[in-house]
Amino acid sequence: MSVPNSNSASVYDESKIKTLSSLEHIRLRPGMYIGRLGNGSHPDDGIYILLKEVVDNAVDEFIMGVGKRVNVDIGADGVVKVRDFGRGIPLGKLVECVSVINTGAKYNTEVFQFSVGLNGVGTKAVNALSDRFEVTSFRDGKFARATFAHGELVGEEQGDTNEKNGTLVSFHPDPNAFEGYYYMREFVRKRFWRYAYLNAGLKIYYEGECFHSVNGLLDLLDKEIADTQLYAPIHAKDATLEFAFSHTEGYGESYFSFVNGTYTNEGGTHLSAFREGILKGINDFSGKKFSGEDVREGVVGAIAVKVKDPIFESQTKNKLGNTEVRGDIVNKVKDFVCDFFYKNTELAEIIIDKIQQSAKIRKELQHVRKEAKAKAKKVALKIPQLKDCKYHPSAEKPSGPDRQNMLFLTEGQSASGSIVSSRDPMTQAVFSLKGKPMNVYGQPMTLLYKNDEMYNMMRALDIEDSVDGLRYDKVIMATDADVDGLHIRNLLLTYFLHFFEALVKRGHVYILETPIFRVRTKEETIYCYSEKERQAAEKKLGSKGKKAVEITRFKGLGEISPKEFKQFIGPDMRLQQVNIDTLSEVPRLLSFYMGKNTPERKDYIMDHLVVV
Repeated sequence: MSVPNSNSASVYDESKIKTLSSLEHIRLRPGMYIGRLGNGSHPDDGIYILLKEVVDNAVDEFIMGVGKRVNVDIGADGVVKVRDFGRGIPLGKLVECVSVINTGAKYNTEVFQFSVGLNGVGTKAVNALSDRFEVTSFRDGKFARATFAHGELVGEEQGDTNEKNGTLVSFHPDPNAFEGYYYMREFVRKRFWRYAYLNAGLKIYYEGECFHSVNGLLDLLDKEIADTQLYAPIHAKDATLEFAFSHTEGYGESYFSFVNGTYTNEGGTHLSAFREGILKGINDFSGKKFSGEDVREGVVGAIAVKVKDPIFESQTKNKLGNTEVRGDIVNKVKDFVCDFFYKNTELAEIIIDKIQQSAKIRKELQHVRKEAKAKAKKVALKIPQLKDCKYHPSAEKPSGPDRQNMLFLTEGQSASGSIVSSRDPMTQAVFSLKGKPMNVYGQPMTLLYKNDEMYNMMRALDIEDSVDGLRYDKVIMATDADVDGLHIRNLLLTYFLHFFEALVKRGHVYILETPIFRVRTKEETIYCYSEKERQAAEKKLGSKGKKAVEITRFKGLGEISPKEFKQFIGPDMRLQQVNIDTLSEVPRLLSFYMGKNTPERKDYIMDHLVVV
């Protein structure tokens, strides 16, 4: 029998026990504190969370009644500066407040009653994950400044100042943590508008633009559904709750939910209570027992709550978990809606007619759905076009930043064959379209059950009853880069935006970018995604000697071998997320590009034609 070597890694003794400082732990396990790292191409990537944590503190000052202005600057070098005009951090506690976890005034409800950042982690995470971090506090003619590098204190300074009270935070995200990062202006603007809508009167200045709202959530809905709402939004507000909603002609329901000034994109107890309150209020007034599905069909709403001790699902604050707030919100919404209808009976009749029409359509849909399901069972238990993956997110095993599954939507057997052969079967599924999908713009939802391809796609995604049932984290359109491929992409986008708008709004839909050219010599190969990249690659390889440079243009995905394709859907996969700035844009865009106005589109094409 052999004796283990005392130097072996298998030895477990006192020398193997390590104690990390709080900031060291953040740097070692950043996902626990800010979720995904990313590079800025997704609105939930870490660099936006760092920005959010700093701006949250500035907004907290506004919530407490001090500091109506916040200045934000994001330099070309990636340095972020946030200046608020609140009370400033107490000078003697400046270093601790930005470097020691669980340190802050937000545990003291006399100082911060309805704060976003309550666990004393946010700014410390920004510090730990920045290669340069500096905070300056101005209070009553005095200032204190602390400078950090990679979370380590490298300098302190104190003195007199003429600056107004407040705090200035400057940080540069560590490029080793956020490799190749960049800030996308539209993601930043969207965040700042949400701050403005949630905090009427607050002014955030960024790149010469002032983000400011007078009417709060009413301004939000006005921007989102001004052209599609059936009536002016119903709106209510008290000290801890504000909500607004209206019906549209769209399918499903869509909401914006907030807690203590931060956007909770996954909702939570406050949102479920809001939805229940709308249902109960309408049923109490009408004396009917309408279903929630019929009452809320086409509803677009927003709710903002203030909670003293919010419990979030994670540090990234995506979902509220406080169950004790539910009953109060349900009753407040129900009572207001019921009372509003008694005072506005004509509008109440219009809404009830809309609900009854939705119920009628739903019953017709149930009949068609039943026939479609019976037909599908006769043909096959499995979906014929789907090559599924083994892993799917669930409540017991939810997806994380490093483990997400995806479904590729591709056209034709050759293209799908390349992806199927090169995919990771654990997390990557493929749905193969038989040809160009039909243009569903303006079509009723019953069409989905009469068209096998549309129906099977819906079944594969498992979004028939609700987008909440989605089986994949990412739905990726993988089409050729030619005109036909772009047309298929537009038809798929129309399908999602027309029937399942929430899928796009929640950030699940992506476009796969695949190379157009392959430039290579015998020693080196470069894949290029644009003509500009091809020219650069040809110049680079050509400068290395007299060896011939071979250039191949891929006419379609099917021409890329499975061995080559593997790298294009691997860890370095290039994805472009589909985003919509406002919901009100969707009907107008779909009507113009996918409607029956062919002469207008022809004129548009001729006016914007580029001669190559």
